[in-house]
Amino acid sequence: MYDAVLAETVTMRGDSGDEIEAYLARPMRPGPSGGVVVIHHMPGYDEGTKEITRTFAVHGYNAIMPNLYHRDAPGASPDDAAAAARAKGGVPDARLVADVAGAAAHLRGLSSANGKVGVIGYCSGGRQAVLAAVSLPLEAAVDCYGAFVVGAPPEGMPLKAGPIKHLIKELSCPLLGLFGAEDSHPSPQQVAELEEELKAQGKTYEFHSYEGAGHAFFAVNRPSYRPDAALDGWQRIFTWFGRYLSS
Repeated sequence: MYDAVLAETVTMRGDSGDEIEAYLARPMRPGPSGGVVVIHHMPGYDEGTKEITRTFAVHGYNAIMPNLYHRDAPGASPDDAAAAARAKGGVPDARLVADVAGAAAHLRGLSSANGKVGVIGYCSGGRQAVLAAVSLPLEAAVDCYGAFVVGAPPEGMPLKAGPIKHLIKELSCPLLGLFGAEDSHPSPQQVAELEEELKAQGKTYEFHSYEGAGHAFFAVNRPSYRPDAALDGWQRIFTWFGRYLSS
């Protein structure tokens, strides 16, 4: 089988029809292929999350990562754009949902698409992946240590992100959650509270917590990286998307 991927910067339609930058990676074969919307972490639209997007293409998915900070600091470096977004309290929930909807539509419009789209997010993107999954019709979702799905940001944190546990009843698709047992945002207690709500609402989900791992254990370029947890997490992600996004 021909083995190649194409990764490139594209323009997509987001909230209010805005044209925003996005990073698209896809396998160079006819398909049909499932689609994955990658929601970047709070540090932004950076090289690490672009690598994650390419990894999905290597594994046979069309993947797109919208630049959620495009409007806040167009053309700025990821660090500067993230700082500008944080100063405004982060990405508004309504804008996030509309941007993910635009990204999903972009994926479904590709000639190689099979029509199935999942979402995955890391850090703040983990919460946003859950928010997208309770707001949009999707086939699968993955929350990688998303803070404030349960509980509010602590005093002094600029992020304007309220808890969304009350929306779990609207969850449109199966949810995979991957967490660090040493994390504080979300804490193990908050993860347990979210799990109880998923059970109460009769939702399909799987949660896994990793001992010895804290926040951002997938981030290969940070001291928080935990290889064993990340490798196991990747396998669970591919199994999850393989189950729900395959043709």
